Amino acid sequence: ILNIICCFVNSNRSIPALMESMDTGKPFLHAFFVDLDGSIKTLRYYAGWTDKIHGKTMPVDENFVCFTKHEPIGVCGAIIPWNFPLLMFTWKIAPALACGNTVVIKPAEQTPLTALHVGALVKEAGFPPGVVNIVPGFGPTAGAAIASHMNIDKVAFTGSTEVGQLIKAAAAKSNLKRVTLELGGKNPCIVFADSDLQLAVEETQKGSFFNQGQACTAASRVYVEEPVYDEFVRLSVERAKNIAIGDPMEPRTSHGPQIDQHQFDKILELVDSGKKEGATLECGGCAVKDRGLFIHPTIFSDVKDHMRIAKEEIFGPVQCIMKFKTQKEVIDRANSSQYGLTAAVFTRDVHCAMSVSAALEAGTVWVNCYNALHAQAPFGGFKMSGNGRELGEYALAEYTEVKAITIKLSEQLTL
Repeated sequence: ILNIICCFVNSNRSIPALMESMDTGKPFLHAFFVDLDGSIKTLRYYAGWTDKIHGKTMPVDENFVCFTKHEPIGVCGAIIPWNFPLLMFTWKIAPALACGNTVVIKPAEQTPLTALHVGALVKEAGFPPGVVNIVPGFGPTAGAAIASHMNIDKVAFTGSTEVGQLIKAAAAKSNLKRVTLELGGKNPCIVFADSDLQLAVEETQKGSFFNQGQACTAASRVYVEEPVYDEFVRLSVERAKNIAIGDPMEPRTSHGPQIDQHQFDKILELVDSGKKEGATLECGGCAVKDRGLFIHPTIFSDVKDHMRIAKEEIFGPVQCIMKFKTQKEVIDRANSSQYGLTAAVFTRDVHCAMSVSAALEAGTVWVNCYNALHAQAPFGGFKMSGNGRELGEYALAEYTEVKAITIKLSEQLTL
């Protein structure tokens, strides 16, 4: 059935991408080649798992046979964010349906269009009524109802850490439903002096400014080794000033508006805090004149770890560039955050890449790349970036109950 949805989406690829761009403000080509492409790959990947979810047989004491079954949890609630509405929709429903569950999903109130469109495709594909249920609404009402409902057996949430804490508390107070949380991040990128500097500049900016910086994976803390620090800043500023800002429907546009006024104001308030606390504003730092909710890609250098822009999740197009001297120092600083979602390392030294990757407290570490997400690889965070994993085989464990069956062999019951 998941393959059938893929066929419907694939045959009209421009429609959901257009809806996604209109709803979020992200460039149409990003929606088409990243969000939609990733959604299709996720559906296809989990369609392949539907007949491969099984338990194990294990040796126990004499005269006993023991094996496990993986059974559906039941009704799974899902609450998704506004920054990647279609992609997060598929990340939630694909593993849940592959494991045999039903789903009640609440899209973000800012961006419900693609969820409702896929709902129409689900109906057209012939799903039985009640298997996929889409409930648009606000967080304090519809979202809270999902988190606390006694007949919902599991809830999966992607969003802020603050709301994730509320959901976990509501789930515990109701029926102790299973909870998986994919929350915020303040993600470090470590650039060593031996790295391909041009590549590091391009990839860290991709991480910082993709989707207007509105991503939990945003590369907002960039640590650069002292010998190449000044050159890295120069190249980064040069590149940021050439980013095409404008109408999301224009093919050359790579930077659209922020999602709404609240987010726009929050970003600029944090930018102002960076200026006041002594960071050097290299470029940007303000709204685009007479263009609504557009903010120039912003780079700060000479950022210190105690500054708000280095500690708080900005969720906007702001890159903080910091200097380091030793490997131990930068690992300690990178791990000093309450978050632990993603990280990146740029180096030509494989020993350095492996040792630093092992030391970083993050659910995903990219080496010489950024935002390299695949349906086959698990995604999730350490610390206050969440619990559980999405994508890959690991996500299936979040959507099944494991039942152990033990049979005593006797004269009355033999194999």
